Amino acid sequence: MRLPGQVADGVLGIIAEQHLGTRIDHVEPVGGGCINHGAVIRTEAGAALFLKWNTDAPAEMFEAEAEGLAALRAVGAVRVPRAVAWNGTGSSPCWLLMEHIPGGATKPDTPARLGRGLAEIHASSADATFGWSHDNWVGSLPQQNAPASSWADFWRERRSVPQLEAARERGHLSDSALDRVVDVIPEALADVERPELLHGDLWSGNWFTTGEGEPVLIDPAAYRGHGEVDLAMSELFGGFGPDFYDAYDEAHGITQAYRAYRRDLYQLYYLLVHVNLFGRAYEAGSLAAARRVAAALGR
Repeated sequence: MRLPGQVADGVLGIIAEQHLGTRIDHVEPVGGGCINHGAVIRTEAGAALFLKWNTDAPAEMFEAEAEGLAALRAVGAVRVPRAVAWNGTGSSPCWLLMEHIPGGATKPDTPARLGRGLAEIHASSADATFGWSHDNWVGSLPQQNAPASSWADFWRERRSVPQLEAARERGHLSDSALDRVVDVIPEALADVERPELLHGDLWSGNWFTTGEGEPVLIDPAAYRGHGEVDLAMSELFGGFGPDFYDAYDEAHGITQAYRAYRRDLYQLYYLLVHVNLFGRAYEAGSLAAARRVAAALGR
């Protein structure tokens, strides 16, 4: 596999600057991503790094990801790769160079370790506002993060409404059940008062296990919100197993409201994201989640 010329030139400059080698000897493509290209690169000096790039990415996308990685990594609760460097000038393909962490087989205690670690990440935030210092991306879609003092306002105005409006502009989801959900958000989230540091896109493809069974988090869309958002996303496409949720519940607690309606409310955001990324295949799931939320809250 050959890297695009401008990407290779930029990465070689960083490798030389950080004394990791003078040339790239091997590029091993890594599959699994549907938005960016990924590869493990190895230098003649023996350094191994993970590189992702995208010829069409917005200039700030990988910088935002690097900041999310740094925020999660700073907590020290779950292993997170170090962002080495990135290019987001817009004059050449955007790329992000990271520490390469080899994967391995999940061990019996890995899910519980991830659950406890996620609980610690959620408990780590000392910020008084919901949001982030700037906008970022979920998948390839922009994600608004302007700070708000109310979680209900943030979830309504920065998450639910923008994705619903975008879906309707594409001709999807005219059903009034979606409007009823927007209307009940203040009631559904009124008791959430403490901002928590979120991964923001926590599905099974965004974590893996080292050879020692240590969980590793990757590809964040980080901001400060309600920790149950990460739980809801983790359950959207199959879940992480009971040991993960039991460990999280023991360390942090999972509310009855989450089980009753907030899981569906938070999953609805990600379902709307999938409608906007992939189309009608996710409409039925979005409507079903909306109707469950409305029914649970008597609407």
